[in-house]
Amino acid sequence: LPHIDLILMDIFLPEEDGYQVLSKLRAHPRFSDTLIVAVTADVAMDNVERARSAGFDGFIGKPIDPDRFPNQIRNILQGEKVWELE
Repeated sequence: LPHIDLILMDIFLPEEDGYQVLSKLRAHPRFSDTLIVAVTADVAMDNVERARSAGFDGFIGKPIDPDRFPNQIRNILQGEKVWELE
């Protein structure tokens, strides 16, 4: 598979939550330099802080704003931190 630059990860997944999947991805050498951003409708501040302390590289709240989303992704890929609740 080609190099993966960015993974957008929902925190609430059917089998495991995004925090568990994040932990597995971070442990795998293939994803050591991949940016992983939490994407969720649960935009409570404690969830944002949990995502930050868990090791996510950013946070985008749902619903995703189609006007802002391209710039959010561009900023993340350019190394800027994006921690946006809406």
